[in-house]
Amino acid sequence: MDALIAPALTWVDGALRPGLALRIRGGRIESVAPLAGATPDLRVHLAMPGPTDLQVNGGGGVLFNADPSAAGIAAIRAAHHRLGTHAILPTVITDAPEVLEAAADAVIAACGQPGIEGIHIEGPHIAPERRGTHDPSHIRPLDARTLAVLERLRAAGVPVLLTLAPELADPALLARARALGVVLSAGHSSASAEQAGAAFGRGITMATHLFNAMPPLHHRAPGLAAAAILSDAWLGMIADGLHVDWPMLRLAIAARPQQEQGPGRCFLVSDAMPTVGGPDQFTLYGKRIRLENGRLVNDQGALAGAHLDMMTALARLHLLGGVGLKDCIAMATDAPRAAMGLAPLRIAPGTPAGAVAVLDAGLGFAGWLDAPG
Repeated sequence: MDALIAPALTWVDGALRPGLALRIRGGRIESVAPLAGATPDLRVHLAMPGPTDLQVNGGGGVLFNADPSAAGIAAIRAAHHRLGTHAILPTVITDAPEVLEAAADAVIAACGQPGIEGIHIEGPHIAPERRGTHDPSHIRPLDARTLAVLERLRAAGVPVLLTLAPELADPALLARARALGVVLSAGHSSASAEQAGAAFGRGITMATHLFNAMPPLHHRAPGLAAAAILSDAWLGMIADGLHVDWPMLRLAIAARPQQEQGPGRCFLVSDAMPTVGGPDQFTLYGKRIRLENGRLVNDQGALAGAHLDMMTALARLHLLGGVGLKDCIAMATDAPRAAMGLAPLRIAPGTPAGAVAVLDAGLGFAGWLDAPG
């Protein structure tokens, strides 16, 4: 597609800029320049880099734990791509060691596929009392077997995000993981504020789905959530209005100083399950998880992941959560990539048009720049 496309707003270098035109030639952006009276082939509302989602358990009817293969990863990414997400970290949650090893093999095989940026290992090294929907029978301390998986992934050049309960991890093993270049995140944890603060000082650089699977904020027991907010760690957030009420997300965002990569090193995740772009139920650990009124619940009625994609999270955070559009876009695009040390994805000459998302005036996904609307 060769065309001149004129968005009303374009996300360029951390700002929403009006009045630009994007010249597309040979499937890539050739130029970004003021429209300056030229006649565009197409006008659209908003153009932005496709989001990067660091926590994707499934999509399109596929759960990564149940299908830890390159084909499974491709199906998950395809489902999210249809909904406006450009890149993902396939996420394997607490399971048998063999499942983790198979997931690592799958990601090593899939890392050449478009939009596969690494792996998120969420558990099994978590606090049993903060496990959420994770199977307690597979929870175990960080051990040499997981270290061997991390070594294999990093030797293959795969970016790795590891969520664990830092208060339960052997400091020597944590140091070995850090030395490999693994990004460590505190989550599914009962850490006190003191324990969490010490962990952030020792190289934990992220908190997984802030407020969820951690002690609630309390004025005499602030816990992991408060320590994370007061640290300089990156904060992942599920913005569906179900996992966390909007005032709590606004509180956390407002408490952090503005930075180049967005509002206080906060970023959005979907925590998506197979229902995203798929059927309304799936099986996890042999038990049925069903979608009810937008909530994914198990047989006990407890939340079991999210029925959410990144574009929906962005729109809800802005329209329902009251967070500024500029911040919401940064939290879906620039911030997660910076949190993982990934190369930025920018609207600039040379960028593939298929990596740039188009949104309508209601912030709904309207297609990719190489095939808008």
